[in-house]
Amino acid sequence: MLNERSLAVHNDCEECPIRHRAVCARCETDELERLEEIKYYRKFEAGQTVIWSGDRMDFVGSVVSGIATLTQTMEDGRTQMVGLLLPSDFVGRPGRATAAYDVVATTDLVMCCFRRNPFEEMIAHTPHIAQRLLEMTLDELDAAREWMLVLGRKTAREKIASLLSIIARRDATLNMQGADGPRTFDLPLTREAMADYLGLTLETVSRQMSALKKDGVIHLEGKRHVTVPDMDRLMEEAGDDSDGGMLV
Repeated sequence: MLNERSLAVHNDCEECPIRHRAVCARCETDELERLEEIKYYRKFEAGQTVIWSGDRMDFVGSVVSGIATLTQTMEDGRTQMVGLLLPSDFVGRPGRATAAYDVVATTDLVMCCFRRNPFEEMIAHTPHIAQRLLEMTLDELDAAREWMLVLGRKTAREKIASLLSIIARRDATLNMQGADGPRTFDLPLTREAMADYLGLTLETVSRQMSALKKDGVIHLEGKRHVTVPDMDRLMEEAGDDSDGGMLV
């Protein structure tokens, strides 16, 4: 369970770890003060549901730490993971009263939330928020289109490499790391979750992770701690290059 101390470090917007990427990234001091009036934090344990599809959403917000999944349930009960929410990603849609997907915390999760109605009013009068939200929405659209390529045309090895590159680049961006040098991060998904998200079997995921490790593309400590010695090589394995691929 998340403790109060881990949450307290995020209370000051100026020290927020996602400040430079969040919906409030371009806000001036007076705008941040207005957001403070409608802001609150929520904590979720791994496995806990943030919102069910179809439920009324009285809030919108950003993932501060942790990771969540977006899942669609079909009429016959089958489910499909359709997206990941990583730190700085936005949850909810202004103007939409209900949730479109199930949102479930994959790891312990901290969210910076805003009451939906006051936030929608702020968008109408705060160009910095409206512009940033539009940019994030367009980035999400581009990423969804690229993900269609991953799922539809890439090999199992390329799919695994693509997912690893997304997480590595996002982690580097959040930590303001340069493009040079190795990248190290903790993989936030289990092998089972990776298989579900990529449309692969658990055995295929494990086999391809082992192959990437054997070939020196990644180094693994345990099942979750990943080091990428050369990002260009990982991008090549993903079928992308350092100037293209999915937006993060």
